[in-house]
Amino acid sequence: MAKIAFIGLGNMGGPMAANLCKAQHHVTAFDLSAPAVAAAVEKGAHRAASAAEAVKDAEIVVTMLPAGKHVREVYEKDVLPNVARGALLIDCSTIDVESARHVASAAKAKGFEMIDAPVSGGVRGATAGTLTFMVGGPEAAFAKARPILDKMGKNIVHAGESGSGQAAKICNNMILGISMLGVCEGFMLGKRLGLDAQKLFNVVSTASGSCWSLVNYCPVPGPVPTSPANRDYQAGFTAAMMLKDLLLAQQASAASGAATPMGAEAAQLFSLFVNAGNAAKDFSGIIKMIDGK
Repeated sequence: MAKIAFIGLGNMGGPMAANLCKAQHHVTAFDLSAPAVAAAVEKGAHRAASAAEAVKDAEIVVTMLPAGKHVREVYEKDVLPNVARGALLIDCSTIDVESARHVASAAKAKGFEMIDAPVSGGVRGATAGTLTFMVGGPEAAFAKARPILDKMGKNIVHAGESGSGQAAKICNNMILGISMLGVCEGFMLGKRLGLDAQKLFNVVSTASGSCWSLVNYCPVPGPVPTSPANRDYQAGFTAAMMLKDLLLAQQASAASGAATPMGAEAAQLFSLFVNAGNAAKDFSGIIKMIDGK
């Protein structure tokens, strides 16, 4: 089994690291949060006092960090100066494309293979090991990483060269944010027209308006028992994370000259929702704001 350093043990990274431990890999874990490290150790990981210490003897490094600035800092200050020659580097963070390509270039200059491999599937997918990985980087590095990603996910897609995983992720999540808003508006219109939510779901889920946001994550209580709407919008994917991804999409849109007016509107609406104190709520909870509550 591989010696893996796992840096970043938050809501997503923690269960991902646990699945690598479950697969009998030797996982050395680090996070700035002591409770997060303790939870990883309970799942079978080995504790590291720092990111630099975690990567010292690693054959593979996996990072799951909040933003591009954190990824740049960890790789430039901790990973690249300390990791063993020949190690494979896998960044699963969702960050801006520019930062992903910058770090991949720095890794290549030091002689390391690296991929960007952001994920989709939320905490539930991370825990169940059913995540979708969107991977950017050289074909050879992707092939080496595949057996490790398979222990954490179900759908592994090579999207192209470095940064392509991040590009695919922000496109996907922009579509998700826009579609969720459409579903929310449809149900609130139906409510005011006197339609029963279950009956509306029965129609739309089998008609041309059907989409993932409706069928798997319906924002009204009842029709989809596993959706956050049935547990007071306890997050599977927080509104703050959705806003982050929508803003990354807008940053990429501006840089590339792509017109994304609906993405821009979605970013503004989620910004209002988050700034009203709902950052930790599930992103589907924005239906309350659309309902005027």
